[in-house]
Amino acid sequence: MSNILDNVFGLSGQALDVWQRRSEVIASNIANADTPNYKARDVDFREVLQQASGEDDASKMLEPRTPTPGQVAATNQSLDALKYRAPLQPSMDGNTVDAQVEQSAFASNMVHYQASLSFINGTIQQLRLAINGGGQN
Repeated sequence: MSNILDNVFGLSGQALDVWQRRSEVIASNIANADTPNYKARDVDFREVLQQASGEDDASKMLEPRTPTPGQVAATNQSLDALKYRAPLQPSMDGNTVDAQVEQSAFASNMVHYQASLSFINGTIQQLRLAINGGGQN
């Protein structure tokens, strides 16, 4: 069934999954904004999409970091393309989360998620139209 859906939706379904996972990672960053030594992470969308499309370069992937005690973990640790975000401003406690950057990334990510969802919905509507025939409901 997965191959059929991949043929119908292309990479859109996988992109939707990546946007959803990225929102979880960003939410984890925001939740750990006050945790000493927490390193902000993000998903490299291009690498994940290359991996999904079969253009995998595993040597570039970073393993997800297991949170230290007191840190809130991202809900899906199986994502293997987590990268550490380069801090814009150093902090005394070693935390690299910048709340404004994370909120901006979260908002941008939701726009991408909605766009992918709209594309999938459009594809489903086209399939319904093709199945039902142009003028029938």
